Amino acid sequence: MHTVIAAGLLSPNVGLIVWITITFLLLLLVLRRFAWGPISKALAEREARIEESITSAERALEEARKVQADNEKARRESEQEAQRILREARETAEKLRTEEVEKTREQIRQMQAQAEAEIEREKQGALNELRSEVADLAIRAAEKILGENLDGGRQKKLVNDFLEDLPSN
Repeated sequence: MHTVIAAGLLSPNVGLIVWITITFLLLLLVLRRFAWGPISKALAEREARIEESITSAERALEEARKVQADNEKARRESEQEAQRILREARETAEKLRTEEVEKTREQIRQMQAQAEAEIEREKQGALNELRSEVADLAIRAAEKILGENLDGGRQKKLVNDFLEDLPSN
């Protein structure tokens, strides 16, 4: 019995072929109307979304590159500005230091000049006082030696003349 059934399947049956063909065509028609249309539409939408995502990603990547380039440029400019500020600060500090050194040197020169002037005044005062005392001593000694008393004006003149003749040291 098995062979009979198998033999029937292998022999061509025109009615069966027609019905299978009609069923296949109806199935294709139903699939086309209800399955292929929505599937094709879904695939087209998916393709459009993917294309849009790729385009959006490319734009975002380009924008990120631009932002990175801008950031790099801003960083370089900031570094240059910082270097300029540091250079100016160093120059200003050096200028102020030089000015302060010059002011200090000038003050030292002034103090030296004042000290020298004060020393000279003190020296002259001491010399004048010494001359006066030497003159008084000389007059007293001369009075004792001569035994006579010269008048004050004449005595002073004699002593001053004597002192003028002496070296200034």
